[in-house]
Amino acid sequence: MSDRAQPSVWRVPGFARFWMVRVALTGAYQVLGVAIGWQMYAITGSALDLGLVGLLQFLPRVALVLLAGSVVDRFERRDVVAASMALQALVAALLMAAAQGWGLHAGRGLILGASLALGACRAFDMPGMQAMLPALVPEALLARAIAVAASATQAATVVAPAFGGLLYALGAGWSYGLTFAVDAAGVAVLLSLPRAAAAQTTRITLDSMLEGVRHIRTHAVILGAISLDLFAVLLGGATALLPIYARDILHIGPLGLGLLRAAPAVGALAVAAWLAHHPIERHAGRLMFGSVALFGLATLVFGLSRSVPLSMLALAVLGGADVVSVVIRGTLVQLQTPDALRGRVNAVNSLFIGASNQLGEFESGLTAAWFGAVPAVVLGGLGTLAVVWAWRRLFPQLARYDALR
Repeated sequence: MSDRAQPSVWRVPGFARFWMVRVALTGAYQVLGVAIGWQMYAITGSALDLGLVGLLQFLPRVALVLLAGSVVDRFERRDVVAASMALQALVAALLMAAAQGWGLHAGRGLILGASLALGACRAFDMPGMQAMLPALVPEALLARAIAVAASATQAATVVAPAFGGLLYALGAGWSYGLTFAVDAAGVAVLLSLPRAAAAQTTRITLDSMLEGVRHIRTHAVILGAISLDLFAVLLGGATALLPIYARDILHIGPLGLGLLRAAPAVGALAVAAWLAHHPIERHAGRLMFGSVALFGLATLVFGLSRSVPLSMLALAVLGGADVVSVVIRGTLVQLQTPDALRGRVNAVNSLFIGASNQLGEFESGLTAAWFGAVPAVVLGGLGTLAVVWAWRRLFPQLARYDALR
């Protein structure tokens, strides 16, 4: 079907509200992350505590991956995501009360506990949101809808951290108050969406929790797509070293660091907006491998660049290439997974995404400590290209995958 012949996803009942919730969820999480990080460092002055904040947000996603996917499949998905957002709003309210001195102490323990709770929220809301989308839009519009949803995430990623930092300058309570208000509004919008029947009616058992893992393991296209992203981003995590590049290599200071951090999201937002109007319909496997290879090449260019404009362009290309891979992988996983398993499969997929980003930052820091920042980024780019080469041979079904419909 041609681009003109396809109806707009915005005309699909409920999609606009879903998009608003996606913006609210991502934006509130970003603002909360900025505030928690700043406050923890202000209280303890410890880089180790900053790392602990990230670790405690990641560990619940590992511990809860099987349970979260089963809950998303067993219960009404709208309600699962709403409960997760309500818990995030409660966390923000407690942090706001502590920041304002309303009976709570804004100390290290409270922030670490809040980080653990936020990690539990992400374990449920990410697979819940991913599993909701295919039920909202026709299959023919799924790739377009995923691109539009990705644009929501990228827009919030560009704007929310800067706005959160500005609010924090007025006081931590302002950042936490905004997060509470946005999450509460998101819950209200979510609950206005029509209810859908639960995909699964059997009780949750260990065997049922493992069905998503078995589905991924026995479907080479899904396994290849999500593992390609995992290892490519794990090796190519150049963004973790941006502070070193800004200060010691490009010599552009903290303002330049902010621009470098924004560049991948700007590139991603531009490509997501393009894909929303020009969805990928053919040669999906080849395009996915090509986009990941471009991600690796852009990483190499950034690693070797000493020019600020070239470095920012490389980061923008890196972000744009990543979105192509994200949209193809997201569409492919939804199309290759029956609705009754989407929660469990998306929970594993979400864990892979989180592992690639957060463990990738650790890998980049470790190799930078061993070899230096530039060799670490260059080796990461070469590693990504090596993964593309290997995965084309390990998963020929993915390379041949054609139509995203």
